[in-house]
Amino acid sequence: MVAINGEKVQAQGKTIGQYIEEAGYNKDRVVVEINMEIIPKDKLDTIILNEGDSVEILNFVGGG
Repeated sequence: MVAINGEKVQAQGKTIGQYIEEAGYNKDRVVVEINMEIIPKDKLDTIILNEGDSVEILNFVGGG
């Protein structure tokens, strides 16, 4: 299991990019942190989630 935004999720083996798309996030509007390290956008499709990872996804929303 992977902890994503505090919830346990079966996401190990997927890339961060795959998970983000499946979860309905827009890659251009998120910041991702894995195990307290911010991941550059160009790495989202290459880094694979592993058992025990702790992930935070911050989604930026426009409005006023």
